[in-house]
Amino acid sequence: MFQHYSSFKKSLFVFLFSFLLLPELIAQPTRMAGSAFQDGEKITFTVFYNVVGIYVNAGTAVFSTNLKKYNNTDAYHVVAEGVTNRKYDWIFKVRDRYESYFDAEKFRSLRFVRNINEGGFKHHEDVVFNRANNTAYTNKKTYKLSHNVMDVINAVYYARNIDYNAYKVGDKIPIDIFLDGEVYNTYIRYMGKEVVKTKYGKFNAIKLKPMLIKGSIFDGGEKMTLWVTDDDNHIPVRAESPISVGSIKVDLMAYDKIKHPLSSLIAVN
Repeated sequence: MFQHYSSFKKSLFVFLFSFLLLPELIAQPTRMAGSAFQDGEKITFTVFYNVVGIYVNAGTAVFSTNLKKYNNTDAYHVVAEGVTNRKYDWIFKVRDRYESYFDAEKFRSLRFVRNINEGGFKHHEDVVFNRANNTAYTNKKTYKLSHNVMDVINAVYYARNIDYNAYKVGDKIPIDIFLDGEVYNTYIRYMGKEVVKTKYGKFNAIKLKPMLIKGSIFDGGEKMTLWVTDDDNHIPVRAESPISVGSIKVDLMAYDKIKHPLSSLIAVN
């Protein structure tokens, strides 16, 4: 299995954050449900990798949400941290940290920080958004943006407030995200509702198909499947996708201080 780890090392957190970040939905405000999260929420996910028919517990990601002031604006500060399990560190060590500050009322990005350490490769990105003139500033350049563009973390939490009941099966929901100095315009397709079994338990879930951008790990298209809870929390509980070598899935494993009852949960394993 380890001979394929060169592909796995990139796919682990590319997939994890695709799972949680690609459903970055931009919808009409009239289709928004009530707030799906609150100050103090914490959600933990496990990443599983499969190349020979057996899924291996390969890593963990934790998303923490806190309400605070940012430049005198009430803002959510979300921190997403991803790590490989320590027993795999000798093969490929990952320690990633993403941060987003976004307006608690308007759900618009204010600042995005990314610090990644993947197999010794380190990258730092710090983006400040100016909503008065719709620009984004980095230490290298100023970018002109459209009104709806968000950073990837902000978009995840915005997406959780989408009222999926307003859509029909097969509908596309457009996506506008800013990452690495580029704006990506893609979509996610609403696929209806079904029961899904995960490592945590069985859920009534909303099924989605994100449109992936073609890259070294993923083929372009709608090959990833994502399930989120069919309740007022809209927490991702399972994602599956083929990758360049093998396949990968991510499951919800723990949660704390969620805003609404997890009424979609049918049974716990």
